[in-house]
Amino acid sequence: MISYICIVISLFIPIFCTAYAKFTSKGYNNRAPREFLETCEGAAKRAHHAQNNFYETFPAFAVGVIAAHQLNAVTTTIDQLAITFVIARILYAIFYIIDNHVLRTISWMAAFASIIGLFLIGIH
Repeated sequence: MISYICIVISLFIPIFCTAYAKFTSKGYNNRAPREFLETCEGAAKRAHHAQNNFYETFPAFAVGVIAAHQLNAVTTTIDQLAITFVIARILYAIFYIIDNHVLRTISWMAAFASIIGLFLIGIH
């Protein structure tokens, strides 16, 4: 159950990233939000890029959780990997926004390893 909640929680990560980008930059235009985000600079631009990167990784995470459950993997292990993914992705967004590329990469790798783990734990 916790892993499914993690899927829902993780959906809010890109929303916070884009909110940060929109509300820390001048001239936000809700009639053309995508165009506005492409013009952002600095931390706002990095927040937008963190949002985009999340959408590239989320499908694999969600499918990994579902696949692990379908393959009857140990629920506590699924939950631990899902929690690790969520924490790593939150840290990834923070490190991206504050421009710490080393910690950003480490958190990205931790999240990716969690996804791989979700697929591997169901294999007996």
